Order: sequence, then C-alpha cells, then structure tokens
Amino acid sequence: MDKTDGKVWRLLHAPSGPLAAHIDPFGKHLNEQGYDRVYIGHQLRYVARFSRWLKANHIQIDGVVDEHANRFVARYATASAIQAGFRATIFRFITYLRQHGAISDPPVVTETTEVGRIITAYSRYLRDDQGLSTATSVQYVPFAEQFLINRFGTGAIRLSTLNAADVISSIREQASRLGPARARCATIALRSFMRFLKYRGDIKLDLAAAVPAVPNWSMTAIPRAMPSEHVNAVLASCRRDTSTSRRNYAILLLLARLGLRSSEIVQLTLDCIDWERGSLTVIGKGGSQSILPIPTDVGEAIADYLQHGRPRCNFRALFLCANAPLRSFGSQTSIGSIAYAAVTRAGISTQHRGTHQFRHALACEMLRHGASLREIGSVLRHQHSKTTGIYAKVDFVALRSLAQPWPGEAR
Repeated sequence: MDKTDGKVWRLLHAPSGPLAAHIDPFGKHLNEQGYDRVYIGHQLRYVARFSRWLKANHIQIDGVVDEHANRFVARYATASAIQAGFRATIFRFITYLRQHGAISDPPVVTETTEVGRIITAYSRYLRDDQGLSTATSVQYVPFAEQFLINRFGTGAIRLSTLNAADVISSIREQASRLGPARARCATIALRSFMRFLKYRGDIKLDLAAAVPAVPNWSMTAIPRAMPSEHVNAVLASCRRDTSTSRRNYAILLLLARLGLRSSEIVQLTLDCIDWERGSLTVIGKGGSQSILPIPTDVGEAIADYLQHGRPRCNFRALFLCANAPLRSFGSQTSIGSIAYAAVTRAGISTQHRGTHQFRHALACEMLRHGASLREIGSVLRHQHSKTTGIYAKVDFVALRSLAQPWPGEAR
C-alpha cells in the first residue's frame, strides 16, 4: 500500500472516464475485504478499462446499467490480457457503486407468467402471514410451483378447477421418485399451498385435507456413527499451521467433542464464548439456547484460530470463509465440506462422511462409558426423549439381557 496517499494500488496511467473517482475507493474496499494485493491490482485495471469504455461510448455515470457491463464483458472477455474473474470483477464493481449510491438500482422485474405471480404471492404469504423462515419457504415453494406446472402446463391456470384427484395424483408422483423424507416434505408443502389458495379464495374446498400421508417411519436405522478410533484419526490428520487449517481443526473438535450440528456452528459468534466461565452458548433448533462447557482442547483450538488465523475485521461470526471477500459461512453445507475433506484425508473408508456421524459417535462413546440416555439427550440438546432413544439400538450390553433364547437351544 502506498503510505503517502493511502492508495492500495497505483495504476500505470491515471484512470479516466465517468468511474475514475470511484476506482481508488473501490481498491480500499477490496483491501478491507481481504483480497490479495496482486489480485486487487488486476481488478482495478479491469474497472479502469471499463471506465474508459464508458467514456468512449459517451455514457455518463448516472446512466450506467447492467446491460453496459454485459456489453463490455462480451467485448473484452476473450482478450489475451484478461484473466479469470474478469466478469465477476465488473459486476462486483457495479454492486459496489450501487451500495454507495453512485448508480441507481436495477428496475424491479415483475413476474410475467401466471405461475410466477402465484408463487411470488405464496412466498410472501409464507413470510409475512405465516412468519416462516426463508429456509422453510425455499423448501415449500418448489413443490407448489411444480404442482401448478404439472397440473396446468403452459395453458391457462384455473385454480377453481382443482380437486382432490389432482392433489392425490401429485403426491403419488412425488412419492414414486423421492425418498420418504422428501416425499413427506412434499405433502407438508402441498397442504400449505392448498391452505394458501383457500385463504385467497381461489378454491372453495379444503383440499389440504385431501393430501394423503406418506409413510416415513422414524428410528428404523442404526445411528451412522464412526468408531472412536476413526474420529481420533480424523483429528490427528489435521494440519494446524495455516489460518484455514486452524479454523477447520477447531470446527472438527466442536463436532467431535460437543456434538454440535453444522447449523449451530455456522451461527456461532464471538459473543457466544464466555472465556471466564469456559462456556459456549449454542443456538439450536427453534432458536433455543444452551450453555455448554468448553473442553480444554476445544478452547485451545478456538483460541489458536482467533490469535493466529482469524482475520481482523468487524464481522462477529466466529468462523469466517478463507477466501475473500471476508464473510461468514453462507450455509451449513460449508461445514459438511470441511468434514468430508477431513474424513477423506484421514483415509477412512466409510459410506457416510458428513457432520452428523461425529454427533452420533459422541453419543455412542458416552453410552459405552455408562452415560444414560437422559444424559446423552442433555448433551446433544434433544427436545424429545424419543430422539435419544435411537441410541438404545447400539447399547448391546443392555439389549443382550432382553434377548430371548433361540428355540431349540441346548440346555
């Protein structure tokens, strides 16, 4: 960084065009987001060229729209001097200009199809009237949209003609190609959609009652827990000499020692840790909060990451993405990817490589050491004792006493 004027990068030629005054501030913004200095230089050269292109085409800053960016990218994307990330840089710059009020937001595009209008209204109903989360809406909406497409195709949509046969045939089709859990989700979504249509007056009958149930028996399988020696092998294979490896090791310890869900790890913030009391506040399902003691190795791993791995920034999330821009994990799938990579690196051959097997492994290890199901449920923060009951299947010592003698066994 140039210490005399605070610029992150100095271009070979002074930028020109309607966007010239925003290039240096954009560079500082990229620097704050954790981008590499060399990559910042590439990005600033791209936006400087974009500014010159706008000037050559007599486009002022108040007239810049996405179409100009698309035309510019299409014009120069194949040039030999253009590297990977060219398009992303231009639209990152467009977003930056909008966030700082330099250019106007794009016009809101309204749904032009009848299906689109109905689904948009349904999404708004789930959010505003039902108070459901975005994640729930994302699950329900595709089923409702597919139902309309399958029933009416490209023709006119006459909701008043819907009947119980339409609903039943839709669920039958879903159940034939989906697993039990997803098929059950389809039934819940379709009941919700039918209640929405009746709420709006589009249908007169209560078709939600016509949605059939799909068998989805719970607790039919053995918990897919990896052996404790495999958990130790995964942890032992972790490097701890880079910021990313320190972060990943701390995350794996939270999975293995405290049995946290991946969604709970994503929601952890710096404020969740009470170093004086040695406790961690975990936000579980339904927003419930639990305070757990922090094991010594977990605390040491988190402290190592905070001191030597986590970038200094204003974000309060405990764990941040390794690559710029600096941000928290977008979803729990990132935690799953870390667990998958760790199991693979340890050379463990197993059918399941996700995060939940660490949780199962913790429960099974507690059971082997004499913990009761009630104690296991308390540690794993189960809301219902039935959920913990699945671990009774792996308590072979207790189950052996219940076994009946084989008919004809020698006396």
